[in-house]
Amino acid sequence: MERVCFQLQVKIERIAEYRERHRAIWPEMARALKDTGWHNYSLFLRPDGLLIGYVESEDFAAAQAAMAATDVNARWQAEMGEFFVALDGRPDEGFLRLEEVFHLEDQLER
Repeated sequence: MERVCFQLQVKIERIAEYRERHRAIWPEMARALKDTGWHNYSLFLRPDGLLIGYVESEDFAAAQAAMAATDVNARWQAEMGEFFVALDGRPDEGFLRLEEVFHLEDQLER
C-alpha cells in the first residue's frame, strides 16, 4: 500500500468555509474517491491555513488518474480551487507531495 502525504495552503479568509465544505462532502464525491482507490484519506488543517492530506492507495498515480476522469471530481476541483494560495492548476494536481522519511511498521519488520 502506497502512503501519500501532501501539503496545500488554504487562504486565511476562507478557512471557516473550507472546514464547513468538508463537514459533509457530496456523497457522490465520497463514493468516487473510494471507488477509484483512495483509502484512509484524511485532511488536517492548522489555524494558519496549512493543510496536510494523507491517503493510502495501491497505486496513487492510477487512483489520481481515475479520479480525474470523473465528472464529480471536475466539479469539486473547480469549486475548491479558489480556497488555496499560490495554486498552480487544480488542487488535486497542484499539491506539494511530502517525502516519507519514517514509518514504524517498516522499522519493526527489520
